[in-house]
Amino acid sequence: MTLSITDFEHLMHAQGFWIFEAVVPKTLLEKLRVDIVKRQEVCRRWQMKNGLGSGMEGAAHHIVGGGDSLDEFLYEFYLDEYIQAYFEGNYILNSFGALNNLPHTADAYKHGHNFHRDIRTYSRDFRLMLNMLVMVDDFTEENGATRIVPGSHRLREKPSDEYLLKTAVRATGPAGSIVLFDSNLWHSAAPNTTTKTRMAITPTFSRPFFKQQMDYPRMLGEDFPKNERMRQLLGYNARVPANYDEWYQPPEKRMYKPGQG
Repeated sequence: MTLSITDFEHLMHAQGFWIFEAVVPKTLLEKLRVDIVKRQEVCRRWQMKNGLGSGMEGAAHHIVGGGDSLDEFLYEFYLDEYIQAYFEGNYILNSFGALNNLPHTADAYKHGHNFHRDIRTYSRDFRLMLNMLVMVDDFTEENGATRIVPGSHRLREKPSDEYLLKTAVRATGPAGSIVLFDSNLWHSAAPNTTTKTRMAITPTFSRPFFKQQMDYPRMLGEDFPKNERMRQLLGYNARVPANYDEWYQPPEKRMYKPGQG
């Protein structure tokens, strides 16, 4: 049964999240499991180079632009109609990461295992950012399915750890499921008590004027996305001019295009 946009809006207001089951096909999931490991190896080298070896294992950040299945995932624009409804218009990619919830080790990604919200500015009812959690593997309570605290997107201050643990529910589901949740929602990964890893990819989306975690247009280069829809997603249509020549341009050539909000 397809969730209506009206019902989605009601659920996002009331509880702050919804789980869409088995959205991503198995063929793409198989490729993602291979490419996530490759990207984590690249990011791990940078982490070690810059003294961030402890507490970062299993995490990879800004994994766009490799011409692999991670890019393929973005080109599918899964749940686009719901994301557009959430923002009431255009949106861009704020960040794009992958997490591998490892069987418990001292070096596991510590930030993800603490209750947190992924936007530092509490925005009340104004929707600045939206999280997407893609279950590349099955999410179970045993392998550390994400804890989500329903309704906590309406709380300005962080609740007590006791309240968060007592109120949290688990985002469980079969591989290929996608969770959309308000970025003001308090959440955390849970310990993986199995002997196998548990993978996810974690895009976040924001209104076009909201600063991206990584400057993707500058990172990827002017000619990277030929597809106009992908240029919109990656922020090419919401850039800030750096000189008078970039500023004084007709509307069709401006760096911040019309319709960005």
